[in-house]
Amino acid sequence: MPTAPDLTALHDSLLMRTLRCEPTPRRPLWLMRQAGRYLPEYLQVRAAAGDFLTLVKTPAAASEVTLQPIERFGLDAAIIFSDILIVPDAMDLGLGFVTGEGPKLAKPLTADTVKTLSAPAADHYHYLYDAIALTRRDLPATVPLIGFAGAPFTLACYMIDGSGGAFWRTRAMYRADPALFHQILSITADAVATLLIGQLAAGCQTVMLFDSWGGLLADDQYETFSLQYIRRIIRQIKEKSDAPIIVFGRQCALSLAAIANSDAAAVGVDWQTSIASARKLTDGKVALQGNMDPAVLLTDTATITAEAQRILTNYGTSPGHIFNLGHGIDKNTPPENVAALVAAVKEHKI
Repeated sequence: MPTAPDLTALHDSLLMRTLRCEPTPRRPLWLMRQAGRYLPEYLQVRAAAGDFLTLVKTPAAASEVTLQPIERFGLDAAIIFSDILIVPDAMDLGLGFVTGEGPKLAKPLTADTVKTLSAPAADHYHYLYDAIALTRRDLPATVPLIGFAGAPFTLACYMIDGSGGAFWRTRAMYRADPALFHQILSITADAVATLLIGQLAAGCQTVMLFDSWGGLLADDQYETFSLQYIRRIIRQIKEKSDAPIIVFGRQCALSLAAIANSDAAAVGVDWQTSIASARKLTDGKVALQGNMDPAVLLTDTATITAEAQRILTNYGTSPGHIFNLGHGIDKNTPPENVAALVAAVKEHKI
């Protein structure tokens, strides 16, 4: 596994200072799914790779698409190009991507197959670590690299149901057989911790947990079936690294205060929760990341600028805000609209 670079040159970057809630001259900006299908240069690399999973597992190609939005827009952080489902892929659940339908697992979990489920060894993700090392080598010294993984509950949704959707089987299992469900979450949490520790060792400066489907849980279930396992992952990471950790739970507004107490450095906020409300709920304990509706990027420069200014103003002047979207960029987003957003955020002085 490649060794991590010296972090000295990155320590004072806008993102890392903001994750420590230190004052900065302006807000740092990066975007979820910033390397992706809305960029024509990405589509060229994707076509050459042949399929999505091959692109993810080809270090040079994954590094190239990670760097593309940095080169085009001058964003303040890069996020390594990968997918949250590389964990169930490593567990031999048969990951594939169907055009127009999204990811599918050929071997979703059953009560019998859970008995043989185990956390993959760290070296299973060698392709990702190589992509991180290549990217860190070519990134500007002031641009941090973010690693990521899916939170255990979100991964379990795919691992049990086999594909996206309403996750009926998952929702039935955690009610009918919570012990079995906790077994899946426990194994998956250890797998995710191993993956994120490996990403930090390979050259990432921070890592992010995506609980994209955490909002399926009622607020009184979130601690039981999601947050306790996120805490478990954070504890394991902190035994190995002092890198800051970002946690994003989509449609988890009622759990924001609890997430802020998870020992994460920052909490991601979706667009359904105002950034001002999120500040009150988290009581200044963490940095906040978010939270413009990605649909705004399908509008026009005036609308984009006005919405960015509204969010920046509503957050206030205190440190600790990373400007981002409330979910990932839509594939139909014009690149020039992303450029307009970057300009609007960079022009806003604190």
